[in-house]
Amino acid sequence: MYEFTEIDGEPKGDVKLFALSTCVWCRRTKRLLDSLGIGYRYIFMDLLDRETRDEVEKDVRRYNPRCSFPTLVIDDKRTIVGFQEEEIREAFENA
Repeated sequence: MYEFTEIDGEPKGDVKLFALSTCVWCRRTKRLLDSLGIGYRYIFMDLLDRETRDEVEKDVRRYNPRCSFPTLVIDDKRTIVGFQEEEIREAFENA
């Protein structure tokens, strides 16, 4: 099993961000979550060893078959792919 980095904030469900450390859209998604004060977990795929990266990639493909980044998963029910600011804001408005 692999580990996420946890960011403290208001609990809005199980919020996971699969990202790349070099991706500008991933950084913008993290900043948006931070500015909204939401608690979430993230993992930078490109900083993992090969074996762990393969394991994480399998999980990402369950939510996003293209395995593109950022991939934001909320409660294993909703997936937002890419930096979709309005969709992300709406997802947490009533949560």
